[in-house]
Amino acid sequence: MIVDTLQNLITNPSPSSAVLALPAAVLLYHFVPWLLDSKGIRKYPGPFLAKFTDSWLAYISKQGYRSELIHDLHLKHGPIVRIAPNHLSVADSVALNSIYGHGSGTLKSDFYDAFVSIERGLFNVRDRSEHTRKRKIIAHIFSQKSVIAFEPKIQMYITQFLHQWDRLYDMAAKGMSGDDGEGGWEGKNGRLYLDVLPWMNYLAFDMIGDLAFGEPFGMLAAAKDMALVPKDQNSMMNAYGKEAKQDDTISVPVINVFNNRGEFNLTMSAIPPRWRPLARKLPGLAQGSRDVKTVAGIAVAAVSKRLAAPTDRVDLLSKLQSGRDANGNPMGKEELTAEALTLLIAGSDTTSNSTCAILYHLAANRESQDKLHKELDEQLGTEDELVATSEQIKRLPYLDACINEGLRIHSTSGIGLPRIVPEGGLEVMGEHFPEGTVLSVPSYSIHRDPEIWGDDYEAFRPERWFERDQAAMNRAFNPYSVGPRACVGRNLAAMELSMIIASITRRFDFELEYLGQVMEIREGFLRKPLQARLGIKRRNL
Repeated sequence: MIVDTLQNLITNPSPSSAVLALPAAVLLYHFVPWLLDSKGIRKYPGPFLAKFTDSWLAYISKQGYRSELIHDLHLKHGPIVRIAPNHLSVADSVALNSIYGHGSGTLKSDFYDAFVSIERGLFNVRDRSEHTRKRKIIAHIFSQKSVIAFEPKIQMYITQFLHQWDRLYDMAAKGMSGDDGEGGWEGKNGRLYLDVLPWMNYLAFDMIGDLAFGEPFGMLAAAKDMALVPKDQNSMMNAYGKEAKQDDTISVPVINVFNNRGEFNLTMSAIPPRWRPLARKLPGLAQGSRDVKTVAGIAVAAVSKRLAAPTDRVDLLSKLQSGRDANGNPMGKEELTAEALTLLIAGSDTTSNSTCAILYHLAANRESQDKLHKELDEQLGTEDELVATSEQIKRLPYLDACINEGLRIHSTSGIGLPRIVPEGGLEVMGEHFPEGTVLSVPSYSIHRDPEIWGDDYEAFRPERWFERDQAAMNRAFNPYSVGPRACVGRNLAAMELSMIIASITRRFDFELEYLGQVMEIREGFLRKPLQARLGIKRRNL
């Protein structure tokens, strides 16, 4: 009733009624639930506004530093902080299994509704039985056996990437400079200086383009951010299986669109569903809504092109097509495209962000980089392959520690993913939370627990993975989430990341462009570096 009154006042305002009714309705809407405290969570500390309205969480989500701000609250108030009227952030690794683990009974909250664009995919589906159906179709695609079959393609794109950097390095050595579209590159002090972030994006997008849709986006070859999107998304969706005409699509830069989409979705996810249609029209959010459609259009165009030219090629899309649920039914075209979109997003942004962050931290920590070079030289020095193989990376423990430390300190997915307490309530850390309460565990914060990681938890120090309690670190380390809703593609992501970092750092040495350089981060759904200009020097192998 109160919500209907507020919406009516917004859409059909009457000056005289608004003066009197609107303030009263707003006050009642936010104050009465706090006063009644039906969930018994009023005792938990948090920002004043967060006790009454979701607007506080939406606001900090829009600022681009949500994980850092919530971490500061935990440092101030302790492990349980109220960040919305019905949302508690629980910063303790013990809570990970209690909230996300098998048998917890928790469900995804309406947070995930904000991430639906075509239709629900494995990531944003909330119904437990529907998730089980989807996961049975998709999980086999990412088995270790299936992932190894993709290794030659991964090697091919890493090789192409290394050749591109070799080309730029050779030109930089001659004193040349150029423009790669992201701040340019130049040679000085015997090194090639460039922003590594766009190149990590080119590599990640081309790999997932080939693995998922049968061909790359062409970013590496062109050294340019580009992808095809349909001029008319609905028409292309309806014309599945028919050859698309050349003028049905248009090439657009998409990396910035991906970033905007992530920030928009995170902000929308903090706004109650009933208010989201209104929020999308606000000046600061309208562009994000268009970017969501653009990102979905990439999947629509890629899937449409792939299906218009049938092939025997085995890739992620063909595996999705051949998948069947328990009743023998395949995915429909909308569901197939939604899952392809999930693959595109999960297989591009996360890999590029993580790789960029790891290279930055290695450049900023000479001792760690030198140790990694020593391991690579000792273990791979006599082998001719330009790109490290999946078998080779198994015997590189310091590489593994460097990657884990980078994933820990950067925390690509740093926010707490919200879960709804099931019927009967839930015990977490000795506290009872009633049915319907929303709980989340922020990875950014548990990756900074001094009891687990040591007092130097803000330092990039791979040695901690050999020195401290391994079991405790494994329990708190959460780059792919845990439980039945954990990342289904973690095997592929881990192999890609290890092969990329091993190959790039074996061939090149990195340093910061200037003393005291700091990599700035902005957070949407993922924490993304804004830039990482590094000096690159080819090593003598």
